[in-house]
Amino acid sequence: MTRALAVNRPDVPTGVIAIPVRTRLVHRDDDLVALVADAVRGIARPGDVLAISETAVAIAQGEFVPAEFVRPSRLAYALARRAGALATINQPESLQLVIDQVGQAKVLYAAVMHVLGRLRGKRGVFYEIMGEAITAIDGYTGTLPPYERAIVFAPREPDAFCEAVRARTGVDCTVVDANDLEKAKVLGASRSVVRDAVERALLDNPHGNSDEQTPIVVLKWRGDGANPLVERAA
Repeated sequence: MTRALAVNRPDVPTGVIAIPVRTRLVHRDDDLVALVADAVRGIARPGDVLAISETAVAIAQGEFVPAEFVRPSRLAYALARRAGALATINQPESLQLVIDQVGQAKVLYAAVMHVLGRLRGKRGVFYEIMGEAITAIDGYTGTLPPYERAIVFAPREPDAFCEAVRARTGVDCTVVDANDLEKAKVLGASRSVVRDAVERALLDNPHGNSDEQTPIVVLKWRGDGANPLVERAA
């Protein structure tokens, strides 16, 4: 199932069309390059950009763990209770994985500095200090069944995956982390992609954040002038 969506944002050139593409459920050890190639056949062509959900790539690579396999510490429970409702770290299991990676001392330091930052009117200090240790983990809330209790990690070698898709399909590719909070980040891309243009085109999250089962979005340029999504060959 596909549906074309015009990207109507002032920071995206008029003429970018997003087409979400429905696929079967992705499983561990799937050949995701082949799955993507089959799904976009007849839809995507050279000059387009494929945006692949980071979660789909990570699941195919086996980069996830069921929450039931994680035993949260008292520290994880205490900090998770004080996190915002939409934060990954409001899940003690996810936070425990962060503690295991960087150690209790750094997590406690980040928590204290976060409180001090809030008192000074600054938000997000905890995330700034923790960096990739936090951003590399996608919490389990809202994930499509049967992965609703799976904690998903960042995909491995996303640039290499995108180049493999490009070699198979002839279409440029990105791996993206997008959500309904109007945030989108390109984690990996084939070499011709203009990353910031793709990020702006995905701020409305055409992938969806529920049970749409559309881990692929085809971005097409239908405007005047040069395609802003890809660099022209020298």
